Order: sequence, then C-alpha cells, then structure tokens
Amino acid sequence: MEIGFILSALGLGIASGFHCIGMCGPIAMSMGIGRKASVNNYIQNILYQSGRIFTYCLLGTIFGILGEGLHLAGWQKYLSIFSGIFLVLLSIFSFKGKEISHICPLVDQFLPFIQRKLSKFLQKTGYSSRFIAGILNGFLPCGMVYIALTASLSAGSLIKSTLFMFYFGLGTVPFMFGMVMLGNVITASVRNKILKIIPIFTFVLGALLFLRGLGIGIPYTSPKTEVLDIQKRDDKEKIKKNSCH
Repeated sequence: MEIGFILSALGLGIASGFHCIGMCGPIAMSMGIGRKASVNNYIQNILYQSGRIFTYCLLGTIFGILGEGLHLAGWQKYLSIFSGIFLVLLSIFSFKGKEISHICPLVDQFLPFIQRKLSKFLQKTGYSSRFIAGILNGFLPCGMVYIALTASLSAGSLIKSTLFMFYFGLGTVPFMFGMVMLGNVITASVRNKILKIIPIFTFVLGALLFLRGLGIGIPYTSPKTEVLDIQKRDDKEKIKKNSCH
C-alpha cells in the first residue's frame, strides 16, 4: 500500500474525529465510564474503540473482496478514477453543509434496529458488552465511513482495503477515546469550524485516487499502468499457486 494512501486513511480518520464527537460522542458519553482514571475504565474504553475498528475492518474486508474481483478483471484503474471523481463530488456536496449520509436513505432505514441493539448493550457494564457496543456503533450510518469505504474499494485487494479501514478507524480513536474519558471539551462553534476541514480531506483523497487511476508515473501516488499490470499479474499467479496447494 502506498504511503500516501495510508496517510490519507489516517488523515481522514483524524479529521473524522471531530465529526464523531458530534454524531457518536453523546453515545460514547452515555456509557457512564466517567472521568475517573482507573484501569477498569481504560479497559472498557479500549474495548469500545476496538469494537468500532473491528466493524470498520469488517466492512473494509467486504468491500475489499469486491475491489479485488474488479482488480483481477482489469477494471482497477477505472474503479480508482470513478472513486476519485465520486469523492470529489462528495466533497463539493458536503461544502454546502449537508450530511453525506443523507444521500443513502436505504442505509438510514437500518438505523432504528442498530439503535435498539446499541441501547441494550450501553446499559451493561461488562467488557464484552463494551466491545459489542463498539461493533454496533461502527454500523451507524455515517458519511465519513461511506467516504472511507469508497476509498478502500479502490485499494484493489482484500488486505489493502481492510488495512485502509483499520488506519481510518485508528485515526478516529484519539478524539473518541478522549470524549469517553473527558466529556465534550470542544465547544460547538470550534467543532463546526474544524468540520470544514473534512471536505478538504475528501477532495484531496479523491484527487489522489483519480491520479492513481490515471497511472501517469508519479512515485507513490500514480504508478505507471505497466507497474499496475505487473502487480495484477503477480496477484493472479499467487492465487493460482494457492489454489494448487
């Protein structure tokens, strides 16, 4: 995976942290872990964050299976170009102050079911309940997750797509971990100003994917098409060898 792709995933996750504070922060604070610096509280918080990342990785794996199939079919560069254009358009859409998840009404219909299950596990204090609550939280409709999944789809392999979502989830941890332990220490006005950075990250990520698909020979960003073809041939050979065993 190109270093630029990893940094994009982390950067998008970090920027998403401010979005998470507003969307998922109240849920996190409702767990009642509190500000007491105890080992038990830290473990519960870590398990909750791990559950969210687990869901992101699971979704990344699912999208990675699709992306790998398209990659082996020779559509990788077109997928990357399409994903890049899509993210650029999303960034323009979000600059108008609209929530990206609203463009996916079918996903929003899934929200009541997740909310009921999440509420059930938030009332429990066991370690397993915290982890499951994190897993359920990861399934909540979120525009930032949609953006990350679109980018992971163009990674071209199951492993790369999963890793992209792992780094994305890792980037959200600092803000969400602090929210659980410290509460909402960022005012709404400051948060709204920082949220304006997210469309910029989305635009940059979309531009990177677009350039990657063009294959114009920029190191670590847009390798030449010949290099991508070699990688695709190597992937096919690996699959062939594994099937023989």
